[in-house]
Amino acid sequence: MSGLPSRARNLLAALVVGLAGPVAPVRAGAPVEAVEVSARPIAQFRIGSSEKNFGPLEFVGGLEMTSPTGDFGALSSFRFLDPGGDFIGVADTGFWFFGAIERDADGRPSGVARFRMQQMVDGSGATVDRKWEVDAEGLDVRDGIATVGFERNHRIAQYRIDPAGMGPPFKEVPFLVPAYELRQNKGFETVTRAHPYGQHEGGLVIVSERSIDRQGNVFAAIIEGPNKGIFTVRREGDFDITDGAFLPDGDLLLLERRFTMADGVAMRLRRIYGESISKGAVADGPVLMSADMGYQIDNMEAMDVWQRADGAVMVSLMSDDNHSMLQRNLYLEFRLHED
Repeated sequence: MSGLPSRARNLLAALVVGLAGPVAPVRAGAPVEAVEVSARPIAQFRIGSSEKNFGPLEFVGGLEMTSPTGDFGALSSFRFLDPGGDFIGVADTGFWFFGAIERDADGRPSGVARFRMQQMVDGSGATVDRKWEVDAEGLDVRDGIATVGFERNHRIAQYRIDPAGMGPPFKEVPFLVPAYELRQNKGFETVTRAHPYGQHEGGLVIVSERSIDRQGNVFAAIIEGPNKGIFTVRREGDFDITDGAFLPDGDLLLLERRFTMADGVAMRLRRIYGESISKGAVADGPVLMSADMGYQIDNMEAMDVWQRADGAVMVSLMSDDNHSMLQRNLYLEFRLHED
């Protein structure tokens, strides 16, 4: 590690602590809180290069987000409530967050507006400060319902979306994977819905971060729809799965992260063929893009797929700073070229 630049060494040290699980900030009876967020535009994805295309992905722009508010950060998953604009997300310290991406005249991300946070509450409406109970990692939204994947205390819980004040969960969805197969800090990081007109008819699909079977593949499941059942995702290299979303054609795009003391942090995007996602199968597909610490990345944990007004398929990513001064909260945006 001594050969790494100081920024890389600092990030590695922070990740050693952060990936082990930071302590949640304690807020008693927290209401919805307006949060001041400053955003510095990122014009280059590869540091020191004006290159825009990375495999089939074209870098559109990004933001480095900072805030004086102590609760801001640990952004684990998010989904747009309207394409490329208003969003909802979960932090793994047990908070909801809401906001909107602002854009310049060319449509590139230029800032973050109306950012708010609210501490999660349990079934009785009481705030929860115990990290192991509110380690929110995955999120899906549909028809005013937020479905959240939690690890440590593994569960898939559903909430009614209300930006003015999120309430307690109203339902838990059985996740099918045997609980004894789930690693404490490597549970369900991906919660997403299959293509509405595909074989799974829009059912919920969940993928763990790194809970593996005897063959070394990652546990996943289809937990709604006509073809419910457990499947696995082939694990490639040392990458863990941190989020995912279905593409318009029915394939599953996965965000993956790697951390080693020798090489630092890396991320990649991997396309899992939709037809390989079925009960008892091992799902697989190609890597579309990878990036290491020579790029504007951090601890990349959150992703959404959406379509621009002109029909372009867009991929947006966020990072989790683990509430460390040595890490960053990033928003990155790409266009996926299908041809």
